[in-house]
Amino acid sequence: MTEHRVDLAVIGAGPAGLAAALAAAEAGTRVAIIDAGVRPGGQYWRSPAPGTGSFRPATLHHGWHRFTSTDTRLTELAGTGRVLRLAGHHVWSILRADDQWSVHCVLGAEPRQHGTPAPVTVHARRLVLATGAYDRQLPFPGWDLPGVITAGGGQALLKGNLVVAGRTVVVAGTGPFLLPVADGLARYGARVAAVIEANSPLAFARFPRAVLGATGKLGEAAGYAGRLLRHRVAVRHRHVVLRALGTDRLTGVLVGKLDRAGRVRAGTEREIACDVLAVGWGFTPQLELALQLGCATHLDVDGSLVVTVDEDQATSVAGVWAAGEATGVGGADLATVEGRIAGLAAAASFGADEVGDDRVLRRRRTALRGFASAMHQVYPIPEVMLERCSDETLVCRCEEVDAGSIRRAVVELGATEARIVKLLARPGMGWCQGRVCGFATACLTARHAGRPVAEADLRAFADRSIAAPTPLGQLATPPGDEPPAGDAGSA
Repeated sequence: MTEHRVDLAVIGAGPAGLAAALAAAEAGTRVAIIDAGVRPGGQYWRSPAPGTGSFRPATLHHGWHRFTSTDTRLTELAGTGRVLRLAGHHVWSILRADDQWSVHCVLGAEPRQHGTPAPVTVHARRLVLATGAYDRQLPFPGWDLPGVITAGGGQALLKGNLVVAGRTVVVAGTGPFLLPVADGLARYGARVAAVIEANSPLAFARFPRAVLGATGKLGEAAGYAGRLLRHRVAVRHRHVVLRALGTDRLTGVLVGKLDRAGRVRAGTEREIACDVLAVGWGFTPQLELALQLGCATHLDVDGSLVVTVDEDQATSVAGVWAAGEATGVGGADLATVEGRIAGLAAAASFGADEVGDDRVLRRRRTALRGFASAMHQVYPIPEVMLERCSDETLVCRCEEVDAGSIRRAVVELGATEARIVKLLARPGMGWCQGRVCGFATACLTARHAGRPVAEADLRAFADRSIAAPTPLGQLATPPGDEPPAGDAGSA
């Protein structure tokens, strides 16, 4: 077993994790950055491997200079022994051991086919969880056809491999994230037939204070809108995808316009030909590790289950901080600010005297959180998406569970919450462990039960004793001796 010992373990190397690690390290704390990716940056600053092709960061990324300057500084601190960078390490479990945490990792992008790699354990006195989020999906007829992907999946292919998902693409769902996805695809040669947005940005007029507190977001949105206009991409507001068309692969989509009551207006249905549909309904925070540790949670404005934190980004568990999308989806700028506050607070817990005054950071966080709250209210999931989910619509693709099975589990078998539906009908018991179907199953369960979605419904798919696919050989490996003393090197 390979073991490391540090003061602070930061889990996640996206905007929040990198900011937390840099703030803590510069304040004198020995930090380990643990991330599943082979390169830092998380999903937001995902980049292709060297030699993949001509990579132009400005065409795919905002704040790239912020990333490169942070990454360079962390590399410098790694040279002094103050920062340990562990890429390609999937954290599957965190256990409390006396006055420290033992962070257990699976090494590599996926479990090896031949032999089990040596387990890696990081022993840390404090933790910062910056685990990010993944695409939230809703089922609709045909969404399991080849060619239907998540909006984040389409962007990941482009950012990570410079691969355009298809020749003719429709980007659909709701939220500002659809714009950079469509923009990136158009810039790299795809024909974006349309952006199908369920809501309208004009609703931001109801939140003038929130908009004024984050004026940079307006310029960002205007830039996307201008480029999409130049690429002749139609952005259809108040429209939804009703069905994905095709037999053995996607050939097009059926879309319709919503009226003021949120219903599909009769006579507005139309088909759009495409070979790829990139669809996203916001993001689901990744909370497996936070729930393992027993961190308190609550429902956010967008209906997501998120970690509850205080003004220092501290969770309800002593010695554990959280930042970024895990505490509420709000974008990279908010994640960076929260990460820095968390890193400084963690460093201060060791008595660091270089933390300084962070009042400006806190004011900035307040403004960005206000904008995030407004954004969630401007871009809600339309009720029609659940109302039109017929019994035949597939919900859990891994276990082939349709919406009718979920309805019968509630109405006929008396399931009162999503956990019981999961046991009776098996949604969320397949390979993805509910990461794709969990949110939809929770919503459908609550709908059939005649109540709002509850925390327990969402926890049923996020609370796992093992947070990542882990070889049995690694689970059977006995714990090593006491962690080594000294610097952040391996034992």
